[in-house]
Amino acid sequence: MTHPYIHAESSARRYGGKPEDYQAIHDWFDATKETFADFRHRALRHHSQGIFEAERVFGHTITNSDGRVVPVRYIGEQHVKEDCGGFIPTVSDWFRHIKREVWMSRGYTIPEGE
Repeated sequence: MTHPYIHAESSARRYGGKPEDYQAIHDWFDATKETFADFRHRALRHHSQGIFEAERVFGHTITNSDGRVVPVRYIGEQHVKEDCGGFIPTVSDWFRHIKREVWMSRGYTIPEGE
């Protein structure tokens, strides 16, 4: 999938209602495209912890325009699976592939007065 609206249309087909019922959730998952305009943006929210974070942001459920109550977690799982080949990665799945750089683990004491 390439656009949050396409995900929203998919949610409407799956759970009923209109794409607009789901748009904010899918926009949230893809807001990280502001940082990386390629697949790397997914490392920030497209994982199991991101799905639970979406639930904290949007609540446990939404009620769509058909009156159906839909778990936000299901919507998040759908989004991540659609973007990650049917798989829900963990944060570790993404981050274990980060190449270590020296600055990542170098401590630093800020001199007084700065």
